[in-house]
Amino acid sequence: MLVLIRTFPEIVLAIMFIKAVGPGSFAGVLAVSIHSIGMLGKLFSEALENMDHGADEAIYAAGGTATDVLTLATIPTIMPEFLSYTLYRFEIAVRSASILGMVGAGGIGTPLLFAIQTRSWDRVGLFF
Repeated sequence: MLVLIRTFPEIVLAIMFIKAVGPGSFAGVLAVSIHSIGMLGKLFSEALENMDHGADEAIYAAGGTATDVLTLATIPTIMPEFLSYTLYRFEIAVRSASILGMVGAGGIGTPLLFAIQTRSWDRVGLFF
């Protein structure tokens, strides 16, 4: 399912959602969120697969339960990567919002496009 979601770029998803729900920011939010879910799902699953299991084995060897392994080894090991990936996708989503606004999917791009069309360069500078 995640591979299918990631197949379509955000611009294609935006065009599909514009046709489905009409032009506006809701179509842009749907496009960015669906694409981000697909990408974050892939990145999170790879982080879990590549996690070092040494601490897990040590807790099990000391008589710990699965809850102990989760709270004392797994979550502290993967949380920095999860936060890093989440912030990275947030940055990409903000950048995508400016592009999607130019195709009618709302977002930052709509006022940016209006400012460019009216040659209001001081307002264009605010967006960059």
